[in-house]
Amino acid sequence: METNIMIAGFGGQGVMTLGKFLASATCDATDKNVTFFPSYGAAQRGGTANCYVVISDKGIGSPIGDEMDDLIVLNGASLDKFQDKLREGGRLFVNSSIVDEARVRQGVDVIKAPVTELALELGNPKVLNIIMMGVYIGYSQVLPVDVVWSTIEHKLGSKPNLLPLNREAFEKGLEIGRAQRS
Repeated sequence: METNIMIAGFGGQGVMTLGKFLASATCDATDKNVTFFPSYGAAQRGGTANCYVVISDKGIGSPIGDEMDDLIVLNGASLDKFQDKLREGGRLFVNSSIVDEARVRQGVDVIKAPVTELALELGNPKVLNIIMMGVYIGYSQVLPVDVVWSTIEHKLGSKPNLLPLNREAFEKGLEIGRAQRS
């Protein structure tokens, strides 16, 4: 089985980090194949950023699919620009804190999470991507939770003081994703 994922938002929202963590978790702890393909706008912070992650049981023909199975959008501009890349019946993960859901097209499953709001409640807007990672993993179950957390823990290992906050953020996201799955 192959899953084509696109993650998009403003530079500075952790789009690339989210994609790299997904790819690393897949590569480090599973026997699946994975590709990670970043795309930056003209300005990194505040400009657009998006990346593609493909996870597959078989060989991967291209790092960028024509249609996405899953689209994670962290801002409204990304929704407007990329929602047409999501296949009919695909899953759209939306940062409902700042994305107007009225603009979502018909024919896709929408998984909402107020990740900006939750990150601010936790005291650090930089963890919104980790919350969304939890939402995605909790809902999609594309990778085991412990594998993803181990990757996050390893990647943040040089900053151990950030681990408790990131763990709390990841757990909040998992709760939201699992709740919408049922």
